[in-house]
Amino acid sequence: MAHHGEQHYNLDQRFDFNAATKKSIMTVLIIGAVILGIGIVMAMTGGHHEEAGEAGGHAFHWYERLYANLWINNVFFTGIAIVGVFFFAIQFAAQAGWSAPLLRVMLSLGSWLPYAALLMIATFFLANHDLFHWTHAYLFDKNNKELYDPIIDGKGAFFYWPMEKGTFPIFYVLRMVVFFAFWVFFFNKFKKISDQEDQLGGTSHWFKMRSWSAYFLVFFAVSSSISAWDWVMSIDTHWFSTLFGWYVFASWFVSGLSAITLLTIFLKGRGYLEMVNENHVHDLGKFVFGFSIFWTYLWFSQFLLIYYANIPEESVYFLERLQSDVYGGFIFVNIALNFVLPFLVLMTRDSKRHGVFLKLVCTILLVGHWIDFFLMIQPGTLGHNGGIGLMEVGMFLVYGSAVALVVLSGLAKKNLIAKNHPMLEESYHHHI
Repeated sequence: MAHHGEQHYNLDQRFDFNAATKKSIMTVLIIGAVILGIGIVMAMTGGHHEEAGEAGGHAFHWYERLYANLWINNVFFTGIAIVGVFFFAIQFAAQAGWSAPLLRVMLSLGSWLPYAALLMIATFFLANHDLFHWTHAYLFDKNNKELYDPIIDGKGAFFYWPMEKGTFPIFYVLRMVVFFAFWVFFFNKFKKISDQEDQLGGTSHWFKMRSWSAYFLVFFAVSSSISAWDWVMSIDTHWFSTLFGWYVFASWFVSGLSAITLLTIFLKGRGYLEMVNENHVHDLGKFVFGFSIFWTYLWFSQFLLIYYANIPEESVYFLERLQSDVYGGFIFVNIALNFVLPFLVLMTRDSKRHGVFLKLVCTILLVGHWIDFFLMIQPGTLGHNGGIGLMEVGMFLVYGSAVALVVLSGLAKKNLIAKNHPMLEESYHHHI
């Protein structure tokens, strides 16, 4: 197949997901499970002294914290998976050539989507009343003078249409199922066209991929925003922000880019992806750098307008967090990890070309954006009973290593490089 000009690379390379790598990941998973277990036991035995808190005025139970953790990790890792597919599609829509040898790395993140779908839907049915205040029927009952909530009642149709409010949130569940179904469909479609291109060559698959990418991007634009409202913003049902869809997308996108960069550096360290040089790595570094600033811009826009307008129903969201003993400090941790550190470290050209800086920053960003989702989800579900303890750390490690196993297994099934991609030649000579 060596009909390209100066190619001396093995384009039929496959990632060997060997026993040693699996063992390392499994070790992390087991350590995470043990920490999670200890966290659960501690919550069960130590959890009797809380007074009825913000969480709907009822006594607090240990499993509510478990559910909140499941939800944080579901939303966070679903985002990383779908961003892999999104970034893949962007390369075709933009007719990008530089990224040709990295396409399979991006797409591999989507392997988590089917698992994410099952976990997300299962968690919702298991925990809906403990996570989502709007699932309680009494809020919609106008005869119940004390508990009726006109604001939530006004938003009720968004969850329950066409059924009666307060019954089964069919519209909400349907959206969740449809979004995941289409995301998985597009992921599989991209994989299939990719495989065909490997076998048959030619440019027709590239054009086909381009039109499918365009359909996906339109669907993603709508579904990523609505899923942000559904899965995160609806926790604080009284509050809303008009740029919330963008904000969640930005947090997902930085996390996904960090995961793609870490995966690329990991594979290069193992001797794969020979044709990926420091110019490609530099480009990934620029994306991570740029979108960290984009995330900060959205964070600041949302905060500044709410702060300046000072309307009680808007500012309550930030007051709940800033004035809290539990979450107040994390607001500053969030800004430091997701903006200050990446900004200072990745500012120079050299730092974006060297694996050691990128590994550090991307790892920090993954933790930082997990904290971002923690701050979006926990205050509204757990009130002052939240925080980052053993349960949170354990669950993060369990999910992270499970995602790593699934993604690397998916990556090992096919060639690492799209060897018949029409722009591979352009990518060889990529220099910035």
